[in-house]
Amino acid sequence: MGKAVSILSDAEIGCVRESSLLVGRTLAEVAKRIRAGVTTAELDALAEQFIRDHGALPGFKGLYDCPSTLLISVNEAVVHGLPGDRELRDGDIASVDCGVLMNGFYGDSAYTFCVGEVAEETRSLLRVTQECLALGIEQAVVGNRVGDIGFAVQSHAEKNGYGVVRELTGHGVGRKLHEGPEVPNFGRRGHGAKLQEGMALAIEPMINMGSREARQLEDGWTVVTLDGKPSAHFEHTVAVRKGKAEVLSTFSYIEDVLKQKGEWVGTATFPA
Repeated sequence: MGKAVSILSDAEIGCVRESSLLVGRTLAEVAKRIRAGVTTAELDALAEQFIRDHGALPGFKGLYDCPSTLLISVNEAVVHGLPGDRELRDGDIASVDCGVLMNGFYGDSAYTFCVGEVAEETRSLLRVTQECLALGIEQAVVGNRVGDIGFAVQSHAEKNGYGVVRELTGHGVGRKLHEGPEVPNFGRRGHGAKLQEGMALAIEPMINMGSREARQLEDGWTVVTLDGKPSAHFEHTVAVRKGKAEVLSTFSYIEDVLKQKGEWVGTATFPA
């Protein structure tokens, strides 16, 4: 039996937006500190402190026994990488996934950062993954189905020669971090759960440079590509609306920092 689906009021969606915007501000703090030589544990500690300083709780820590505030997935790690004493190196990419619980509602977003000079073929993977996210969001409108989102993501990724992870999906967001419906990054148009006004969805393409196959490491958390090639992950929380989805999270705080650092690689255009 699938997870329950919540239909949120405008006021409740406002709460999800508030939590999601704090996620964006937290990831901007990560953007300020991410560089070669920093450890993933250092980034995790600063994120937790920032969230708590703003009257909220880390959304991941303690959930499913998660030991951390951030999940940081480097290079071939797709998602759910656990922070630790690993130092980031020049040329790495790092997906940083963050959740916040505030006023009884969750926010969820993820961004993949470049560390120093990253190979152009890897930067292309990041750009296409962001484009996949934007195309998926365009489909998050009343009357469509989750398969329309998945089809948009999958077709763009595969057109560019990349693999779409099947084992992990996006999800509903509300009073719980993971609610129904599941939002796969693959699918068929017109199939799956029907999208309704007031649904809040985390749409999160996980796109591999090589094949779509992935496996979980012995830590019980980290998922890596089977072929060892890089993977990118971008995520927004959105509200399903008539005609045009409403993006509740934001990358603007992050990208303002990256522009100041001269590290912005360009982005897809997301609905306002």
